[in-house]
Amino acid sequence: MENHLITSMLAAAIVAGTPLILVAMGELVTEKAGVLNLGAEGMMSIGAVAAFAAAFSGASPPLAVLAGVAAASALSLLFGFLTLTMLANQVASGLALAIFGVGLAAFIGKPYESAPLPLVAPLRIPILADIPVLGAACFNQQSMVYVSWLLVAAVLWFLYRSRWGLVLRAVGESPASAHAVGYRVIALRYAAVAFGGATAGMGGAFMSVYYTPLWAEGMVAGRGWIALALVVFATWRPLRVVLGAYLFGGVMIAQLFVQGSGLKLDVPSQLLSALPYIATIVVLVLISRNAHTIRLHSPASLGQPFRPDA
Repeated sequence: MENHLITSMLAAAIVAGTPLILVAMGELVTEKAGVLNLGAEGMMSIGAVAAFAAAFSGASPPLAVLAGVAAASALSLLFGFLTLTMLANQVASGLALAIFGVGLAAFIGKPYESAPLPLVAPLRIPILADIPVLGAACFNQQSMVYVSWLLVAAVLWFLYRSRWGLVLRAVGESPASAHAVGYRVIALRYAAVAFGGATAGMGGAFMSVYYTPLWAEGMVAGRGWIALALVVFATWRPLRVVLGAYLFGGVMIAQLFVQGSGLKLDVPSQLLSALPYIATIVVLVLISRNAHTIRLHSPASLGQPFRPDA
């Protein structure tokens, strides 16, 4: 019975951390290219409502996810046009994108409120799922959980093992130098922004199609902002982002278990609901309390506009 409880909580924590991994990996790549996009919450919301609308209209879950990816990518390219082509302030544009995306998603989603979707069955991996405790928790999961692991591996390989990953990081460190040796800095940054939008849409689609298969206004519930914080506090290192995401998921599941278990605690339920956000930020701040480490790993040109003809 105890093993079953541990397995259930681990599995739930992994699922809860998955949307954060999806969003944060895209944001990490975007920021490695020197672009600061604070609009993750809005892109997640648009991805969630677009995916839900597609699934509600009869699309399969993978196609619904693609619809969410396309919608959020389009929104990210709007941000790219404003900041990379028109040289608008990246912080202000990102905040506007977050507000706009959340509001537009609420408007589009009005006809779909409280309309449920069928549950998506988990994908069990034979042999691995038979491993005691960890097997059932890790290898009897939604397909998007495995996609998030593949995404982490792909980002690690791309950034640190591929030529274009090196070029992307060079663009984030010194766009003028990268431009001087012939690389198209603006095109590379557009690609990074579009990738960040795609993964944000993937995270939102996971929320509305797989995690809680329904649409409700505000269902993203700040996860976009948490993903942004994870990237910074994890000092732009993918594996630390994964650690932070699962920490968030674990604390969220723990507080839901406490609230649902009927334990008599003299603690407001609102404080329990806020614990995942507080715990994630506190722990990651402690991990990255060395300011020198943050400066060492932060892209040097993060948030700075670049004009090729300047």
